[in-house]
Amino acid sequence: MELPEQVEIRSDVMLGKPCLKGTRIPVYLILEKLAAGETAEQILAAYPQLTREHVSAALEYAAKPAEVRAVLAS
Repeated sequence: MELPEQVEIRSDVMLGKPCLKGTRIPVYLILEKLAAGETAEQILAAYPQLTREHVSAALEYAAKPAEVRAVLAS
């Protein structure tokens, strides 16, 4: 799977978990906050090192597996 431009996986950062480029903020944290109802604006205010592109990249990263899943009819 190709990573979005603003997502990186480095073994020396957060034990190799996907993080937002240039930060130590894991993608899952942003996804959890969005799922809990926080807006992108609230996340950006709480984490000023992030950009709107980081938030979009987290969503793009999460969407990739769904894009390639096959649905089997029973």
